[in-house]
Amino acid sequence: MTLDQDRVRGPQTVWLVLAGLAQAASMAMPGSGQAHGWLQVLSLTLLARALVRTAKTSPSRHNIARSSAGAGGIFALVWLAASFWWLYVSMHEVGGLPALLAVLAVLALAAALALYYAAVCAMWGVLASRLLSARPGSASVLFAALWTLAELMRGQWLTGFPWGAGGYAHVDGVLSVWAPWVGVYGVGAISAGLAMRLALTGWGWSALKPLLGVGLISLGMQFWGPTWTTSTGVGQVELLQANISQTAKFDADSGIRDALQWYDAQLRNSQQSLVVAPETAVPLLPQHLPDRYWAGLQQHFAESDAALALVGVPLGNRANGYTNSVLALGPAQMGHYQYDKAHLVPFGEFIPPGFAWFVRLMNIPLGDFRAGSTDQQSVAWQGQRLALNICYEDLFGEELAQRFKNPETAPTALVNVSNIAWFGDTLAVDQHLNISRMRALELGRPMLRATNTGATAIIDHQGRVTAQLPRFTRGSLVGQYEGRAGLTPYVRWVSAWGLWPLWGLCGVVVALAGARQAKSRRRGR
Repeated sequence: MTLDQDRVRGPQTVWLVLAGLAQAASMAMPGSGQAHGWLQVLSLTLLARALVRTAKTSPSRHNIARSSAGAGGIFALVWLAASFWWLYVSMHEVGGLPALLAVLAVLALAAALALYYAAVCAMWGVLASRLLSARPGSASVLFAALWTLAELMRGQWLTGFPWGAGGYAHVDGVLSVWAPWVGVYGVGAISAGLAMRLALTGWGWSALKPLLGVGLISLGMQFWGPTWTTSTGVGQVELLQANISQTAKFDADSGIRDALQWYDAQLRNSQQSLVVAPETAVPLLPQHLPDRYWAGLQQHFAESDAALALVGVPLGNRANGYTNSVLALGPAQMGHYQYDKAHLVPFGEFIPPGFAWFVRLMNIPLGDFRAGSTDQQSVAWQGQRLALNICYEDLFGEELAQRFKNPETAPTALVNVSNIAWFGDTLAVDQHLNISRMRALELGRPMLRATNTGATAIIDHQGRVTAQLPRFTRGSLVGQYEGRAGLTPYVRWVSAWGLWPLWGLCGVVVALAGARQAKSRRRGR
């Protein structure tokens, strides 16, 4: 394989495309939905090999930067487009956007986000060109730092869209034990460092040493590491899944009528102490519901001292704006509890400035919500503190961790209500389940997932799925969950400082590499 001085082409491009596809598949393999950390490292190693070849063979720093940016851009474009191609379903099949425009929109988003990775690959090529033979360890650490900065930029800038981050591929792997320490971005950094080390040294002993080292440390942490959390007791829960297609969800003669009838019956007939209905399970504003519908549900739970319902419902009015919310229906003495989604989805839940024309091309109801605050309290119930998050919000572990600032009021369990029907029967369902599992690992808390079409599941505090309802079926999942108290190391530092320590550490590594490069160039003169 060769790299042209000015562009990536030929067999190298084919390998980069295959590597990008493998990176996407590593988070949730088509067919099984399983995450494969080894595949994520291997696919990133193929990109790293292309970067190493460029740095070794290109005649100038300018050519290194251009070719490295091209390699990183191709890899990232394919990886990202393959990770969230299902956005096409929501825009075209649900929203009615013309197919060509929907395809172009997905590619445009992937291309824009790929620029972060193209930029850091170019920077690595320039900064590491004199480290490759003498300091492979330093070059690997530099790549890990730059790659992590790209992941952070994608995940936080411009509202953030970190779907498909490399760390999610390791929710089942050896590196999963690092999640309670460094979170998904830290896990991704470790895998990036290993990938570059393999690219620099091949599969000989010099490469196996760091692999074995990380592996042995990870196994030691898994079997003999400290236990950060303790049990707060076991609770019973029923999670509801109506399986109403998105195309019918807001149809008055089908989806709306069906949802109101089914959820009303399920909520009233539940025998569990906690019952959870998914995001916008009740698809109408309370003031637009049939007479006595909402009041009847409130009265049913107010008259019981042993049952609590968490129900997804839109709230608000034209004057004050609308919210994507969850209301608690429980004993009268509980008082009012309402959770409003804080991290909204661009285009789906709010319209970015200048893009109203784009949203008007689609038929998406309830497309412009008002965000709730980020410090909303948990709902206390039978010795547990249940922290709500709605759909896309569980993608942002650093935001969920802010609710753990006070250990005395920290959540003991997480509850996610979602509606992935927007994306049909696609890998979005499996990917989102693995995202929730990573949050459980990071935060050391169980995650209860009530979804419209799947995956409705109970996840324990170690990220394991203990019960799951068959997806795209109608039914309820009854099971147990164990609440937890105590803070993981990740929660401690992220709740105090956010992701700034990770930004800072990566920035210091890059700054030191830049200073070393400048010093080396001065000596070369």
